[in-house]
Amino acid sequence: MLSIVDLVKDFGGLRAVDGVSFEVGQGTITGLIGPNGAGKTTTFNMVAGAFPPSGGSIRFDGTDITSWSAHQTFREGLVRTFQIPRPFSRMTVLENLMMVPQGQIGERFWNTWFRIGAIRAEERRLRDKAVEILDFLGLTRLGEEAAGNLSGGQMKLLELGRALMSDPKMILLDEPGAGINPTLLGEIVDRIAELNKRGITFLIIEHNMDMVMTLCHPIIVMASGKLLMEGSADEVQTDSRVLEAFLGGAVDDDAEATVG
Repeated sequence: MLSIVDLVKDFGGLRAVDGVSFEVGQGTITGLIGPNGAGKTTTFNMVAGAFPPSGGSIRFDGTDITSWSAHQTFREGLVRTFQIPRPFSRMTVLENLMMVPQGQIGERFWNTWFRIGAIRAEERRLRDKAVEILDFLGLTRLGEEAAGNLSGGQMKLLELGRALMSDPKMILLDEPGAGINPTLLGEIVDRIAELNKRGITFLIIEHNMDMVMTLCHPIIVMASGKLLMEGSADEVQTDSRVLEAFLGGAVDDDAEATVG
């Protein structure tokens, strides 16, 4: 589904990503982990079109998207969420979902005069779709609540819902578990697993190792801007290079327990 080859990103004299190559198989939940400063989010930003690579190539679903912008990758079905959700805080949760699809009929001024019936039909369809997604995410009771009033965990669910409104082929999740209480984290994990069963591919950046080890296969590890290794949860937890990167060489039973 996603193929990254020799990806490089320079910021002035700093090389944030240094020749990274990996693939994300269709239908997988792939984890991308590493210590702070490893280059994970920079890699995400390049894949999602937030800024162009300094070198290398990115292919998504057979198409070269290396130089594409964020709105182009979005239209292709590659959608990302953010570590800090960015809803329209004064709009309702339902409205936040309904405004996601691009190219809506009502976006063209003259259609509000000449195609009122078509606009209303589209709005009904989008509302029904948004209501269905809210129900799936367990947010139905909050549909008319201002998005700015949601808790951190509820905002993460809303962020996932906004991604779903675009009918994505693949979702890039940036820290979906960050700052979330265990109950809501469990709900997010369950929703990701269910969506994956429905055919959506995921690439997830996450620092919660329990979540990664439970949910993700395979797991890709980055450190200092480079690809360190790729493997199963068991392989990652026992790899001396991973322990070195996360814990500065404290390779013992306690260290393995910490990474795991």
